[in-house]
Amino acid sequence: MSVSMRAAPRRTRIAAALGASLTALVVALGATWFGGTAYAATLFSDDFEDGNSTGWSKSGGSWSVVSDGSQVWRQTSTGADAKAQAGSSWTGQSVSARVKPIAFGSPSRSVGVAARLQSLSNHYSLVLTGSGAVQLRRVSGGGVTNLATLVFPVATNTWYTLRLDVFGSTLTGFVNNTQVLTATDTTFSSGKIGLMASYASASFDDVTVSDTAGPGNPGSPSPYPPTPSVPPSPSTSPPPPGTCNTGGSPTGFAAVNAWGRNGTTGGAGGPTIEVDTANELISAIGQAGALNICVKGMIALPAGMYNVASHKSIIGVGSNSGVTGGGFNIGLPIDDVITSPPANAVQNVIIRNLVFRNASDDSINVQMFSHHVWLDHNDLAQGYDGLIDVKRGSSYVTISWNHTHHHSKNMLLGRDDADDEQDTGRLKVSYHHNWFDETPQRNPRVRYGEPVHIYNNYYFHNTDAGVACQTNAGCMVEGNYFESVEEPITNSYAGPSGRCVARNNVFTGTEPGAPDCSGSVEEPGDYYSYVLDNPNDVKAIVMAGAGVGKI
Repeated sequence: MSVSMRAAPRRTRIAAALGASLTALVVALGATWFGGTAYAATLFSDDFEDGNSTGWSKSGGSWSVVSDGSQVWRQTSTGADAKAQAGSSWTGQSVSARVKPIAFGSPSRSVGVAARLQSLSNHYSLVLTGSGAVQLRRVSGGGVTNLATLVFPVATNTWYTLRLDVFGSTLTGFVNNTQVLTATDTTFSSGKIGLMASYASASFDDVTVSDTAGPGNPGSPSPYPPTPSVPPSPSTSPPPPGTCNTGGSPTGFAAVNAWGRNGTTGGAGGPTIEVDTANELISAIGQAGALNICVKGMIALPAGMYNVASHKSIIGVGSNSGVTGGGFNIGLPIDDVITSPPANAVQNVIIRNLVFRNASDDSINVQMFSHHVWLDHNDLAQGYDGLIDVKRGSSYVTISWNHTHHHSKNMLLGRDDADDEQDTGRLKVSYHHNWFDETPQRNPRVRYGEPVHIYNNYYFHNTDAGVACQTNAGCMVEGNYFESVEEPITNSYAGPSGRCVARNNVFTGTEPGAPDCSGSVEEPGDYYSYVLDNPNDVKAIVMAGAGVGKI
């Protein structure tokens, strides 16, 4: 049978055995008891075995019923925000479907199921993303709010069973019958169900809607495990080889010999420890002396910023380790009186291969003349303020191979137009091989720094501006790949203007803009040697190499 609004198969079999009169009673009751077991009413189901999609309405994409072991409904376009809906205006509902991602138009794109769908732009959804995450979303007026997210390995051409339960104000997401996410929201009280393939191709099968939650193994009540109240002591032995890469060295300004320091080595020469709780991590990053800190798993920090002391390497284990809830502060407390680097400024810090989510403030903040900092191969999204901010006289920083997405205020360099005494002649930062993935603004937004070297980055659909160079900053922007960025480079964005030189960049995609640049800028090559990748190859290079799990 294809589309139906019928009793659950198990209940139907029991009813048939007992006769037509009992069948009528069972259907009338919707859910009944037999032998001590409750059976839910199946509000809707479709396995597409009749070869059609009768009962569904769709928008965007290219949909057809095809054979894939059994009959499935496939959406083949990666160039459309494809959606389909069916059913009635149900309140409590458990929506389940087998979903097989085939290809993503970009890693930020998604496939999944929707519940309480009032329209294609107003609903709840549970989706898998090409970047490797499962997300519980509220879509309201077309705007997306991620209510909960979890790093999750997503493989194409692999079937996943997604289930989204919405009962009262509680939303719960399951993958393969294991609870992974939960959230509370009251925006939508009823609606239809849907299938989502946002700029991604996918197959869908075995869609079922019930008025009672289905089976599953309960997970933690929040996206990440809670921190134990009495955590164990950190291990003092190094992790197994290859799981926590504490080697490597930066290129760019973090490698320059300046301010009494030659390059950035982090915790080199110090012991290596492994942490997997908030208390362990907070204690380790604040210790004096060189230390290599291997972060294992996602650690839920209490809201706030946590100070990182000098000579630290903070490295994620594998591709699913990082922090949520809080952020890292690299720098002394703010002091407006200090106008030159103090002897005790924080220095020599490396942060690599970490996932940052749901920070209550900045994800990473570098301030008060901190120097020789390398932020590399991280995945940052969904913070409250900046993902990576560098300000108040900090310098000799390299920000490389990071993937930033699902966030508006991306990276700030220089706090405001009034910090000239601390910032002038400083804020020397290199940004290279980063993937600025639909981050609308601050990619970066620059004040005072010179030279700020922005090279070989991939910009995709940044709707406000790419590089904004202002307040007498000097930006060298070269060898980047700008795709569908209307205002890719500007020195007249807002406030006092800066200076910028744009050379050897690629501008392509939908309504590509042109650089708005003027003035002269110091050459980064006067400070360090570097080799540019061919800008035509940068998109492929960065998409393959940026983010976690790549070192």
